[in-house]
Amino acid sequence: MKLARIEGVTLRYGERVILQNCSLDIEEGAITCLIGLSGSGKSTILRLLNGLRQPDAGRVMVRGVDLSNLRDRQLIDFRRKIGFSFQFGALFDSLTVGDNVAMPLREHTKMSKSEIDRIVLETLDTVGLANARDQMPSQLSGGMVKRAGFARAVVSNPDLVLYDEPTTGLDPVITHVLTDTIKRLRKQLNGTAVVVSHDLESIYAMADYVAMLFEGAIIAYGTVAEVQQSANPIVQQFIQGSEVGPIPI
Repeated sequence: MKLARIEGVTLRYGERVILQNCSLDIEEGAITCLIGLSGSGKSTILRLLNGLRQPDAGRVMVRGVDLSNLRDRQLIDFRRKIGFSFQFGALFDSLTVGDNVAMPLREHTKMSKSEIDRIVLETLDTVGLANARDQMPSQLSGGMVKRAGFARAVVSNPDLVLYDEPTTGLDPVITHVLTDTIKRLRKQLNGTAVVVSHDLESIYAMADYVAMLFEGAIIAYGTVAEVQQSANPIVQQFIQGSEVGPIPI
């Protein structure tokens, strides 16, 4: 069953075409990983899925709703069921970890303080940060900041969680921890995730489906094994990290 679909989308930044007649299905209950060259538009797809960007042509459907048909207030309400984990955590430096994670609940629900405190602590415990609730972001390591960002993204129990480069710049041990955390959160939430990443080892460990974006369109889609066995020379050059092939260096 499809939770979301990008259908024939074209999107430009000024004169630059980022996506051209791009289509992608997001399967409900699965982790879909987006791969591709830097600047190919992967993060743009995340922003389309939560309505931060609108396509110039085509449709973005989530739960059967065309996001371009929603008014601003409707879109804000709709986004409450979509979690977003930003590339660098995007925590507010002036707030504790607990207050950062609590923000979506304080802004968008009428829960009592005690109920919010309980949910925040439970969520932080899920990502291994229960003891960091009262710490400031500046006191955390890079991996801890990422996990705090994960906690804020999932604290509202969203249907869809979007992760933008969750393992960038981190060592292999922390990368493994974060990969396992994403898998565990998807299972506990019984939800759906879309992950943008360049870390192929991490992708192979977590993905149910992989989609490769190249020159504005999805050129390969399938399970990890299906994409690894793709006959497309562009896909093979990318996943092998080879200098030889059709991708210009």
